[in-house]
Amino acid sequence: MDWLLNLLDPTWWLTILGTFATIGVLAIIFAETGLLLGFFLPGDSLLVAAGIFSSASVAAGMGIEPLSFPLLVVGTPLCAIAGAQLGHFLGARFGRRMFDKPDSRLFKREHVLRAEEFFEKFGPAKAVVLARFVPIVRTFMNPVAGVLEMHPRRFFVWNVIGGVVWVEGLLLLGHFLGGQVDPKQIDKYILPGVFVIVLISLIPIFVEVVKKRREAKRLPAPNGKHHRVGDPF
Repeated sequence: MDWLLNLLDPTWWLTILGTFATIGVLAIIFAETGLLLGFFLPGDSLLVAAGIFSSASVAAGMGIEPLSFPLLVVGTPLCAIAGAQLGHFLGARFGRRMFDKPDSRLFKREHVLRAEEFFEKFGPAKAVVLARFVPIVRTFMNPVAGVLEMHPRRFFVWNVIGGVVWVEGLLLLGHFLGGQVDPKQIDKYILPGVFVIVLISLIPIFVEVVKKRREAKRLPAPNGKHHRVGDPF
């Protein structure tokens, strides 16, 4: 299990990649958003960690080369957008056939179903943007959008919006933290920082769910009477 924990640890990735850490971050973000098997790779935490380690003082304290912040700011959103476009293309090209495989350690059909439910609940545009902030869902959302025939042009527009907001927000958060904290204490800030940003990013989803439930309560029942969500009739 140690190898699995390492794969989920952004500092492990940045340390093992060494001088190629910046390029490695770009590749991981592309894989996590564009390849189904990339769902287990760190996304949110890696972006925050990359922002932190773009600080020269923090990188020196960890014994690694500082990451190029300008390259991250420009390259990571491009990779996130390109990866999602690839996922959408594959979904539109191969349809449900790409999901016709038995469950394994790296593939669970429940991930596909969860992404489909997300797509149906929030609608195409909101789902593509909000999914960026939900681990696993953001990987499967792109091919699911292709399978469910979301128009390529519409997908591209919302993919760009979601990709830029997600990437730049987490990178800037990490870069800010990198200039404020003691390099020796950096591990204590990465996961809490990711937790906070993910929690904040989920607020629009909770608001949307509450909004839809309230709208459902106001809808008249078939017999003309109002009913509450969850009532059998």
